[in-house]
Amino acid sequence: MPVSTPKRPRIAVLADSDTRWKWGALTADRIAPEPSMEAASRDAAQPGPLLDGFLLRGRATPTPRQLREVGVRADSLREVTAVEFLRAMAEESYDIVLLSLVGGGVQAMLHGLARVWEHRTQRPVVVTGYVGVVYEKLADGLLLRHGADLVLANSRQDADRFRAVYEGVGADASAVTEVALPFLGGAPYEGQREPCTVVFAAQPSVPDSRKDRTYLLNRLVQHARRHPEREVLLKLRSKPGEHTTHIEELPYQKLVQRLDPPANFRLVYGNMGEVLDRTDLLVTVSSTAALESLHRRIPTVVLTDLGIRESLGNHHFVGSGCLASWDQLDAGHRPVPDEEWVARQGVAADGSYDSAFDAARGRIAELLGRPGGLPPLTPYYTPVTAPGYLPGILARHHLGPDGTPLPGAPAADKDPGPVRQIVRRAARGAYRHGVQRVAPVIRRMGEL
Repeated sequence: MPVSTPKRPRIAVLADSDTRWKWGALTADRIAPEPSMEAASRDAAQPGPLLDGFLLRGRATPTPRQLREVGVRADSLREVTAVEFLRAMAEESYDIVLLSLVGGGVQAMLHGLARVWEHRTQRPVVVTGYVGVVYEKLADGLLLRHGADLVLANSRQDADRFRAVYEGVGADASAVTEVALPFLGGAPYEGQREPCTVVFAAQPSVPDSRKDRTYLLNRLVQHARRHPEREVLLKLRSKPGEHTTHIEELPYQKLVQRLDPPANFRLVYGNMGEVLDRTDLLVTVSSTAALESLHRRIPTVVLTDLGIRESLGNHHFVGSGCLASWDQLDAGHRPVPDEEWVARQGVAADGSYDSAFDAARGRIAELLGRPGGLPPLTPYYTPVTAPGYLPGILARHHLGPDGTPLPGAPAADKDPGPVRQIVRRAARGAYRHGVQRVAPVIRRMGEL
């Protein structure tokens, strides 16, 4: 079926967690080519692209609460397996397919899509990228994303690094396209309010040890006690039992039960942008929230208490001017960000954010208008270049080495029945119990 050419572009977003759904849906809205003037006037009551959301079934599939918190609109939204998604892409027409997945998922879908579109004369533009700061597995993650028509880099620095990796292995680097994080925005910071609000942006997997997480929590509570005139908030990504992009084995909600925090200390959830609306000081280990905060010019601190280490991700902020410890913060220190560093991170605090996605929109419009359609998808990894790696990645998504579904691959032509839904919920509950209860016990036993 040929790709559609509607006045309002039609986009499919496949995501595997709440964070990736947020990034994918917001990115889709920003990179969609502008509709014609005729369509814009006709669809004035419903602007923007037609967006169909697909949530990849797995351990981190967003819960209804998480989806509400993200607050991103979609014309349709449904949960699918990889095979069900590929079937939909074979049967339906889209202008853009955006893969907002972990690297292995992107690679599997690229091979699957190459198979289902192999006989088409026209196909959608395929886009992928990263949801935030890229501080680990750079080469691995990038090569797993190679083959998409656009690989989005959230900053000038990332774009340079991405091209260097692709060129270094002899892969085509032309897909790398510089953009910015799609969820930046909000009112610029206008100065400290009363009461002063300090927000610690927690991360599900950084740090990952009970000792380190307890230390950070204790310091946050101590800060609240030292400054009873301040409001001190612990911003959490998920509630116990929910998963985000990363696994959280030791939720702060459980650790705080052993403490007796003061009245000016609170746990908060919700959209990060809404929390930043009342933030006077943002503190984190390495969360992408630091970039959101810097975009608004809110005083921002990246903690050094646990060291500056690749495993923590705070090494990414070397040169930012934002590195500091709790002792320094308690003494009244407020870091001043380095403007050159900030500019290289795609934060666009200088007001250039509105044009950050122009290049991507232009490339997509050019690809959609290419005479004769687009060439087949050609990922760097193939059964020839990675015979010991690629088959395992594809098999995890029930695809064979040629991208076709394996016999017995989970797929359904209709919504799951009540029994299947109960079994699925039980399996997820067992997985989460294992992650948050059993795994830490086994790890502690291993350390005896």
